Amino acid sequence: MARSPDRAKVIAAFAAVYIIWGSTFLAIFYAIQTLPPFLMAAVRFLVAGTLLFAWSLSRAPRRPTRAEWRSAAIVGTLLLMGGNGAVVWAEQLVPSGIAALLVAVTPCWMVLIDWLWGSGARPRVRTVAGLALGFGGIALLVGPSGMAGAAIHPIGVLVLMAGSLSWAAGSIYSRNAPSPPGALLYTGMQMLAGGTVLLLAGIGTGELGRVVLSDVSLRSILAVLYLIFFGAIVGYTAYVWLLRVVNAATVSTYAYVNPIVAVLLGWAIAGEAFTPRMAIAALIIVSGVALITIDQQRQGVGDAQAEDRPSRRDAEPQRRRG
Repeated sequence: MARSPDRAKVIAAFAAVYIIWGSTFLAIFYAIQTLPPFLMAAVRFLVAGTLLFAWSLSRAPRRPTRAEWRSAAIVGTLLLMGGNGAVVWAEQLVPSGIAALLVAVTPCWMVLIDWLWGSGARPRVRTVAGLALGFGGIALLVGPSGMAGAAIHPIGVLVLMAGSLSWAAGSIYSRNAPSPPGALLYTGMQMLAGGTVLLLAGIGTGELGRVVLSDVSLRSILAVLYLIFFGAIVGYTAYVWLLRVVNAATVSTYAYVNPIVAVLLGWAIAGEAFTPRMAIAALIIVSGVALITIDQQRQGVGDAQAEDRPSRRDAEPQRRRG
């Protein structure tokens, strides 16, 4: 029987994913003020990935196989290029708090992909209601008249929606993908792969010509360092580890904590707008995601109990016969 993960480690990992990842939206906002988005993200993940991979490989019982590198490349591309790349690019057009709210619907995509992929059960009534609330909140947030009298940039919205879909697909794929022993080694591999794709995207979109070292601010440099050591190494490692020891529905609860942290930090530090419309949309989105998460957790517990009951009935006669 597999050992249950240490409760203190699980709590610490959730704290890292909840708080640190919530703050990364603001850090990205400052980082891309004087740095191109894809190249900034590439540096972030290539540096963090190199450190994690070098450290964990020296302690690993074996080297990763070709199949494990292939799965790391797929997950890294979906999560880091598709998911995080969408966020860093879209924050050129969308405030950091709004970006966090728009990607908060990731658990909605996870439920739909899980079902359509054939690995999850058909959504129940509560989950369907949560999906309706989540996407309804997005519609309210980005609908006509926008917030504070200014519409949210539609391209930014579309990119963030595509990014959250990519992140959901990568998260689900990673659950059963071939992986080497140790979450840190696999995380480093994903970062190296995703960082490489981000670097190619930056070169392909002409970002190298936009880098002027003398114009890079100290605030952007500090933001990148924070993203490397806290957002990437601590936060991302905690997320990957949680996906392996806790069910995906529980891990996805970060999606309705992160936007609250991001919105508050964006309002308090960066002076971003926080209007009644935004507050109502946030409440609707968070409520929808919470409803989905709770229903998925209950369904998981029910399925586990249903599977366990026959084994107990089968075991009872065996004890009598013995």
